Amino acid sequence: MSFFNIDSRLIDIANKAEQLCYDSFKRVEEVSFHNGQKVLNAFIENNISEMHLKGTTGYGYNDDGRDKLDMVYAKAFNTEDALVRHSFVNGTHALSTALFGVLRPGDTLLCVTGKPYDTLTEVITGSYGGSLAEFGVKYQVVELTEKGEPDIEEIKKAVAKGCKVAYIQRSRGYSLRESLSVDKIGEIISAIKSVDDKAIVMVDNCYGEFVEKREPTDVGADLIIGSLIKNPGGAVARTGGYIAGRRDLVELCSYRLTTVGTGKEVGCSLDENRGMYLGFFLAPQIVESAVKTSIFACAFFSLLGYNVYPSYDKERTDIIAALCLENPEALCAFCEGIQSGSPVDSMATPEPWDMPGYDSKVIMAAGAFTMGASIELSADAPLREPYAVWLQGGVTYATGKTGILLAAQSMLDKGLLKAELN
Repeated sequence: MSFFNIDSRLIDIANKAEQLCYDSFKRVEEVSFHNGQKVLNAFIENNISEMHLKGTTGYGYNDDGRDKLDMVYAKAFNTEDALVRHSFVNGTHALSTALFGVLRPGDTLLCVTGKPYDTLTEVITGSYGGSLAEFGVKYQVVELTEKGEPDIEEIKKAVAKGCKVAYIQRSRGYSLRESLSVDKIGEIISAIKSVDDKAIVMVDNCYGEFVEKREPTDVGADLIIGSLIKNPGGAVARTGGYIAGRRDLVELCSYRLTTVGTGKEVGCSLDENRGMYLGFFLAPQIVESAVKTSIFACAFFSLLGYNVYPSYDKERTDIIAALCLENPEALCAFCEGIQSGSPVDSMATPEPWDMPGYDSKVIMAAGAFTMGASIELSADAPLREPYAVWLQGGVTYATGKTGILLAAQSMLDKGLLKAELN
């Protein structure tokens, strides 16, 4: 029985794409099994019990569930400490907290993987509202090479001139560069530490958690930061973020999040603990589904004649795929199709809008149980060249694949599909 009106020719191409993905899917399953064991071990080692799933109110003193969750993250990510809180409103908030927690007036922030996300640029260089620049923090960028790779020699030269924090963005953002593997991050960290072993290496880990068997902290990162409505929340956490790494640095970040002197000792967990625990436990398997959805999308749309990044057979380092659809009309049609295949708000029609923090209109498709949760199938694109859509998420592979097919069907119905189907 077919529940959706999808052209049989698209189904045939999807079957071919799925055959191409076989070996890649096997690699993803192996990574998921490893990470599932790693997270289970973190729960067991910390003696998590039913009492830790309950929340607190008020000041949150002696919130053992909150504190144990920090320990579970720290164990799984191989760090000394972690700060996991529902009060982080998004990934940018967690990143901003870490930057303001560690940097001081006169310090230099060095971004070694090019300009960071649009939203974080305002935090760093904004001319109003209390940006790092307004507090006297200096800012430098080492651009990527022409091939879109970190420029190791230029990074060494920049670090030699002095920096307090060297900042690495793991994922691609709104660019077509490759996301960074943990091995590549380790190479960058080794280069930084070879010049200045006191430089703090901070990694924006968004979209990368549990995609590989190791995390950046396994190769020397001092801090990693991410959002709970992306990978580590496992599509269950309703909000929040995390900071994990060196104990002294996590403490400084906690002072920024709450107050100096109270830090991690305050902040009630309300009724969020259970969702954050369960989401983290499920995260490796949810990430497996998201990566499989992304791999399928790359194989499928490459067969339809589009440039895709990364290629379907490349080992994955984050959950994001970039599909170059070549014109704004195709972008909008694709997003309409993704929205129509969403479990929530499938009847809505996404439209481009002036999204805060971005310099061009952005269209987003995200019919999710948690608003904005990009571990659930979603797609977004700034309406600017190269007219690529950035696809992420997929809580189950079956529904993720269906969403991709509906996106292609939407383009076909509007006469915007590049390939001429036989």
